[in-house]
Amino acid sequence: MKNYAACLLRYPEMGITLDFSKTPPARQPMEPLVQRAYEQMEALENGAIANPDEHRMVGHYWLRNSALAPSPELREKIDAPLAQLLQFAADVHAGRIVAPGGSRFTDCLVIGIGGSALGPELVADALPASGLAMHFMDNTDPDGMLRVLNRLPLATTLAVVISKSGGTPETRNGMVRTQAFFREHGLSFARQAVAVTGVGSQLDCVAREEDWLQRFPMEDWVGGRTSETSVVGLLPAALQGVDVDALLAGAAQMDARTRTRDTQSNAAMRLALAWHSLGDGHGKRDMVVLPYKDSLALFSKYLQQLIMESLGKELDLDGEPVHQGLSVYGNKGSTDQHAYVQQLRDGLNNFFVTFIEVRRCEDDAVEVEPGFTAGDYLQGFLRGTRKALAESGRPSITISIPTVNAASLGALIALFERAVGYYASLIHINAYHQPGVQAGKKAAGSFLELMGRVRTQLTRQPATAGQIAAALGADEEDTYHALVHLAESGCAQQSMAENAQQDSFCSIS
Repeated sequence: MKNYAACLLRYPEMGITLDFSKTPPARQPMEPLVQRAYEQMEALENGAIANPDEHRMVGHYWLRNSALAPSPELREKIDAPLAQLLQFAADVHAGRIVAPGGSRFTDCLVIGIGGSALGPELVADALPASGLAMHFMDNTDPDGMLRVLNRLPLATTLAVVISKSGGTPETRNGMVRTQAFFREHGLSFARQAVAVTGVGSQLDCVAREEDWLQRFPMEDWVGGRTSETSVVGLLPAALQGVDVDALLAGAAQMDARTRTRDTQSNAAMRLALAWHSLGDGHGKRDMVVLPYKDSLALFSKYLQQLIMESLGKELDLDGEPVHQGLSVYGNKGSTDQHAYVQQLRDGLNNFFVTFIEVRRCEDDAVEVEPGFTAGDYLQGFLRGTRKALAESGRPSITISIPTVNAASLGALIALFERAVGYYASLIHINAYHQPGVQAGKKAAGSFLELMGRVRTQLTRQPATAGQIAAALGADEEDTYHALVHLAESGCAQQSMAENAQQDSFCSIS
């Protein structure tokens, strides 16, 4: 017990505890790197250019305490949209802003991708709705779009389209498909649509020209994966009926606690140091996130983007190849007692677990057997799994919160945001850009351009992918994939042979 108690870090005013008793101590001196991380975090919060690739500041910490913003102009860009979105949500809830037919809005469809959807989805799944029922369109899968659209009460659905540039293909495609669906049902999308986007962006221009219901600004110094406490996350949360002030207060409280340079009492730095120690500073162990609460089932997915997009980098800040990263996966306990915990206990020792404990249950009065409730079993499975892993030499960290509410969720989001920032400094990489994502987008654009050329090359005369690729001066495999897609989409005809290289394709007109 003495060792356990000594390994706890507690924030009593928030009811949050971090347990490092199942984590081996650091094996190398870290103090110079820790001090550098503190200095870099302070510079970031003071407005330094933290994303040199795009010559941008990184200001998500100002969002929950605008007094920290480095200029009055920036403070106004935080405070004014916050007041605007809170008033807009209040007007929707009160029936002062209504659907075109005069009925109150009942549902909200959020159209976004990545951070523009994951944060709002996490909040919607974690916290109860007292306002609009939330729905999400977060991919460019036509079947998935239709599945979402078909379950909406369309006439009373408010659509929120979120895209910084307005040109993000997945979001644009979802918007265009939704606009068509509204038209097919005799409804005006613009009269039920809200844009969250950069001022002057493609989306902003469309929303202004079509006279959408409302437009909210998205600043370029807020990255998608750290945007939950910006308009991106707060507008859907407010429409859902979440206590936005409590969410921001929880995040601000965690920020304040993790600014201290007393490492022993800095939860975010302690997390970052544990990640560094467990992965030898190179992410050699995966992080398995196991929240023992159904309402936090999406938390591992949210952390997957936050951590992997921030830390997965080829080059360090000096331009040297390092191939850094920290792989994250998970689902929820005790579901995974019956899934991959078997491998965690007995298989490859290439991971560490982050348990998320929620100490209180709102409804746990029924005894499922004499003397024990379902909540007792949940706690038993958490403690049993933690102990079984430790006995097998598998390290873990346990983060404990009293309950899942707006304040505690805000605190968890801020805790991991700051841990990511500190860890990036420790390993000397830029956490605030994503060149790999941009590379994927460029490659997708090249494939779509090839697909257009392939479509025009097709004739009634059958030809193989190799023949068509040669005529176009294109890669044969890429050409083959384009042809198969065109065939499956009804734009071409494919004759399959024993060998894919001998498949032939022709136009159908």
